[in-house]
Parts: sequence; structure tokens; C-alpha cells
Amino acid sequence: MSTVNQRQQDHDALTELDVVSYLQAHPDFFEAHPKLLETLRLPHRTGGPAVSLVEKQVAVLRQGRLKLERQLRDLVEVARSNDELAARIHGLAVELMRRPDTLSAIECVEEQLRLSFKADRSVLVLFDRQSEFDDTRFLRLLDRNDERMAPFKTFIESGSARCGRVRDAQHSFLFGDDDVEIGSVALLPLGNPDGQGMQGFLAIGSRDADHFHPGKSIDFLEKLGELVTCALNQTASAA
Repeated sequence: MSTVNQRQQDHDALTELDVVSYLQAHPDFFEAHPKLLETLRLPHRTGGPAVSLVEKQVAVLRQGRLKLERQLRDLVEVARSNDELAARIHGLAVELMRRPDTLSAIECVEEQLRLSFKADRSVLVLFDRQSEFDDTRFLRLLDRNDERMAPFKTFIESGSARCGRVRDAQHSFLFGDDDVEIGSVALLPLGNPDGQGMQGFLAIGSRDADHFHPGKSIDFLEKLGELVTCALNQTASAA
């Protein structure tokens, strides 16, 4: 067999997988043959004119860069939001330190949630303190075994903050026939992380159904609950 025929046979035996394997094993192949990149053409997905491999690579790199830029913007936005929330919690802490008694601390919490935290509606529920204060639109005082707490039984027993939409019975107790339509709620336990040690809970409502959602980080919300608990205990001790 002649050398020419042997080469032809070898060429015929070469498969696409062989080419792919070779290029994967030699990623610098096109660096050694840059002119080849200019002659290779790739079909356009939309059926338009073909583009060179170099143009295709540039387009892929550009898409990757845009994706990274979007991810970076999202991270910056989250960081900015966290900074703003941390500043609000700090501001609430400063305001609470100025309040001499429990009632003024409760009024401060309601005011700051409405003004600084932009809560559309909020409700503070305290257990076993009926003799100390009167119910208000913001403050609810009742026995921890009150039948109205039945819809919150799982939440109270868990002692953990929760976010999302609330059940009808929970919504009815917290917001009643309020003219503000609440789409999502954050429930923050106050007190020890067990059912019997819980002093009550704070409910923060938003018109936005996605503002408080189960996938949302609750670190700052838990800190808010701890801050309110501490303020109520400190002012009670001072009294």
C-alpha cells in the first residue's frame, strides 16, 4: 500500500471524537495556529450568517461577564440592605435605652417599626401581663393558654422566628378587619427559646407578599426580637 493511500485510510478512520479528544488534550492548539481560528466558522443559532470561532468565544465571554456583573450587583444590593437594616436596629437600640419604663419602651417599638422599619402593620403580643397595661391596636395582652393562641401553637412551641404568609385564623387575630391588606408576616418570639419560657411575640406585617418569605435570612429579625425582649425585661426590672 502506498504512503498516500495509507494517509487516506488514516484520515477516513479519524472521527469527530478523536478531534474533540485531541483538542481537549491540547488546549493551547489554537495559540500555536492563530490563523486557523479566523477560518473556522460556526452556525448562528438563529439561522443567520455564520460567525467565526473567535467571535463566538468573545460572545461567550461577554455573556459570562454580564452574568458575573449581575451577581456582583445582587451581592452589593444585599450588603447595602444589610447595612441599612443594621443601622435601623442600632437606632432602635439607642431609642430604647432612653425609655424609662416598659410602656414607653412598647410605644418606642411601635413607633420605630412604623417609621424606621416601614412596617405596614405590627402587633406585640405579651403573655400574663394583663394587670400591667391595657390592650391597644399595637399591644395585645392575654394568658399564654388563651384559646386564641391555638393557631400559633406550633410557632410558640418552636420558639423560632418565622416568615411568610399566615393562616386565616392567625391573620384574623393579628389584623382583624384592618383596611391594610397584609401579604406577608414575620413572627418573632420574645423570651426563652421554649414554649413555657416565651414572654410573647412580635408580628410585623407587610403589604408585599414577598417581603417576608421562608427563604429570607432571619438573622436580623432574630436580633430584633432579642433586642425587644431585652428592652422589655430591663424596663420591667427598673420599675
